[in-house]
Amino acid sequence: MSLPDSYPSARRDPVVENLHGRSVADPYRWLEDAADPATQAWTAAQDELWSAWRAGTADLLTDGPFATDRLTARLHELLGAGFVSPPVWRGDRRFFTRRSGDQEHPVVVVADDTEGAGGADERVIVDPVALDATGATTLDAWQPSKEGDLVAYQVSTGGTEESVLRVLDVATGDDVDGPIDRARYSPVAWLPGGESFYYVRRLDPALVPPDEQQYHRRVWWHRLGTDPAEDVEVFGADQAMTTYFGAQVSRDGRWLIVSASEGTAPRTDVWIADLEASSPRAPVFREVAVGLDAEVGAWVGRDGRLYVHTDLDAPRGRLAWADPTEPTLWHPLLAEDPEAVLEDVALIDGGGDEREPTALLASWRRHAVSEITVHDPRTGARTGTVDLPGMGSVGGLVTRPEGGGEVWFSYTDHTTVPTVFRWVEGATTVWATPPGTLATLPEVEVHRLESVSADGTVVRAFVVAPAGLRGPDGPTHPVPTVLYGYGGFQISLDPAYSATTLAWVEAGGAYVVANLRGGGEEGETWHRDGMRGDKQHVFDDLHAVASTLIDQGWTTPAQLAVWGGSNGGLLVGATITQRPDLYAAAVCSAPLLDMVRYQRFGLGVTWTEEYGDADVPEELDWLLAYSPYHRVSAGTAYPAVLFTVFEGDTRVDPLHARKMAAALQAATTRPLAEAPVLLRLERDVGHGGRALSRSITLIVEQLQHVARQSGAGGRP
Repeated sequence: MSLPDSYPSARRDPVVENLHGRSVADPYRWLEDAADPATQAWTAAQDELWSAWRAGTADLLTDGPFATDRLTARLHELLGAGFVSPPVWRGDRRFFTRRSGDQEHPVVVVADDTEGAGGADERVIVDPVALDATGATTLDAWQPSKEGDLVAYQVSTGGTEESVLRVLDVATGDDVDGPIDRARYSPVAWLPGGESFYYVRRLDPALVPPDEQQYHRRVWWHRLGTDPAEDVEVFGADQAMTTYFGAQVSRDGRWLIVSASEGTAPRTDVWIADLEASSPRAPVFREVAVGLDAEVGAWVGRDGRLYVHTDLDAPRGRLAWADPTEPTLWHPLLAEDPEAVLEDVALIDGGGDEREPTALLASWRRHAVSEITVHDPRTGARTGTVDLPGMGSVGGLVTRPEGGGEVWFSYTDHTTVPTVFRWVEGATTVWATPPGTLATLPEVEVHRLESVSADGTVVRAFVVAPAGLRGPDGPTHPVPTVLYGYGGFQISLDPAYSATTLAWVEAGGAYVVANLRGGGEEGETWHRDGMRGDKQHVFDDLHAVASTLIDQGWTTPAQLAVWGGSNGGLLVGATITQRPDLYAAAVCSAPLLDMVRYQRFGLGVTWTEEYGDADVPEELDWLLAYSPYHRVSAGTAYPAVLFTVFEGDTRVDPLHARKMAAALQAATTRPLAEAPVLLRLERDVGHGGRALSRSITLIVEQLQHVARQSGAGGRP
């Protein structure tokens, strides 16, 4: 199949709207409707173009490090260790997720011993492939009861993330309750005894307008064995329709804590109810933190205190405590660190009836690198630190519900697969390693890069490069380089093991991860400096990192590719429309690109606190200033762009990529054979989890795209 001389035809309609006095053109609006025969014909033509491009790069696909078979095998090797999570304890029973190197999906495992992290008594109790041999079903969440004899689990199919909730008996493995639908993003908070739990579910579709059926969540109380239609609504009727809820019940069953966040706004309200003083089916709530411009997390410890983790008056986070009967009277415990973000804490005690804490462990993120400190649990004074293997990331601090002196956590860095460690009496040891075979890794070095953004802000990045590439005076020569970023929703890009990164570096390239504003690397101020009217800061930060890489000799514009997904796809779209001269290639995955109409589709309306609301004149101006679809300019030499989108994506509709691809194909001055704009549509998968084999296929094709365009795999 030969590559055509031109792109599939896409008509330009004279659609121009007057929005708050601004004329906004939208010539490819017809591509929003996936069911329209014209859209389907255009999409089919894009599929053919993608297939032709794949066939036309046969030299790259059959020889060298980016040959399809070779790269696929190498990614399998690099992912061969699999994955194992820290344990979730229920008495002597421990639960965890695990994926061996050849498994398509992680499974939930239970073991009944207390020694080590492996044993003959381990049993798989939830296996998505056993539920669906096609691999299209994913495990979304799971939560054991307080006694550990039941597990609530949620699965969805086709990438839709439309979770269905069921309960299984751990002893038999049989389902004993459910299905309960409309449980997307639902926590499960068990009451002692396992007879009932709280969870979150959307209202019956018959009760809400068709365009609001993704919203209107409520917190419900469910008794096992009863019809979900009889569940009791206990919270949420007075909240905004886009509100997400959290729910948890203290270990002793006395306290119910409910949290609420409107969409993805960086504000959380929290309430507490005494279930001994009120009925579980009719809890009476008191405010912990309501109406504050801050994120708040709260829980009741074994010592009976209410602990509050918040960024109120502390953008990098602090810890306080209160009496649950006086939940708004907070007492300081851990103060804000001037540089490190407080991530998590764990209280250590004697276990059993000895509930008074003897130590407090805190995990922090300092410029995206984790550290753990030990403190006096009553004064907060630092008494020690926990040794970590390197410059990496810590995930969670896990203790036993019945207390004790042990803490488990996961650790990873750019060359270390996620590994579970156990801390006890000041000593840290490996508790569990992934069950598969660890691959031989390439020789790499990790460097820190600092750039100065347009407003003078220092922006940091990790550079993962072949060993020896940087000499005493800087890089010895420029190499093909991938620049990856996200910059939004307070999400941090911390050091982590990545087969994609290692495969690229092994082939001689550099892989750079930028810590941009909008993320959480430096706390809430850092986040807010990259959202709403300040979103341009994120793009300026990435421009600065790209320019530094070029100026210092790591790479050149002809060798540099930009890569991102979801909100990171928006980053890529804005980057190539603002600075097309900086890049040879781009990978734009599951992207937001039409920022004028984004809130009309998928979960877009929940993101207006992050981006702005196009129905508000001032905020429309923010969005129009950078909206990639609206910034495409005819007669511009754009980089080669690969859009990867997923038909089952219910978060970010593929329409964004369709419209943007059509606009770029019409606007670019570079020949198709030299710098193609391509659309790769994948069916039966969505925005999030997917089978291992499908993940590897996607990575292979993305890497081949940037390799071809950056010179790593030969020139077109």
